[in-house]
Amino acid sequence: MEEDTTGITSFHAHIYFDTASRDVAARVREGLGSRFEVRLGRWHDLPIGPHPKAMYQVAFLPDQFSHVVPWLMLNRQGLDILIHPETGDDVADHTEHSLWLGEKLDLNIEFLRRIRTT
Repeated sequence: MEEDTTGITSFHAHIYFDTASRDVAARVREGLGSRFEVRLGRWHDLPIGPHPKAMYQVAFLPDQFSHVVPWLMLNRQGLDILIHPETGDDVADHTEHSLWLGEKLDLNIEFLRRIRTT
C-alpha cells in the first residue's frame, strides 16, 4: 500500500556527537543555521528520549529537504545523523521512515512506544 506523503508536516535531523566531536557538531550547526531556513533545537549533552548519544535536533519544512539533506551528506564531517519525517507516528518515523548518514545507532524505540500509549 502506498502512503501519502502529504502527511509529512516537517523533518527532523538529529546530529549526534560526543565530547571529542562537540566542536565539529557546532560547526555543522553554524553551517545549517546560516544557510537554511531551519529551527535549531537545544543542545542535549546527555542521551535523551530514544537517542543513545548527545545530540541536537534540526527541524525543517518539506520544501527544505532537497537543500538541507544534500548539504548534510557532504558536510556532516564524520558525524552520525538521523533524518526522519514528522507524520504523527513517532515509532514509524524513527524506524521505517528514517534515513541515516554515517553509522546507524540503536535507538530506544521502546521509549517511543511508551509515550505513544500514554
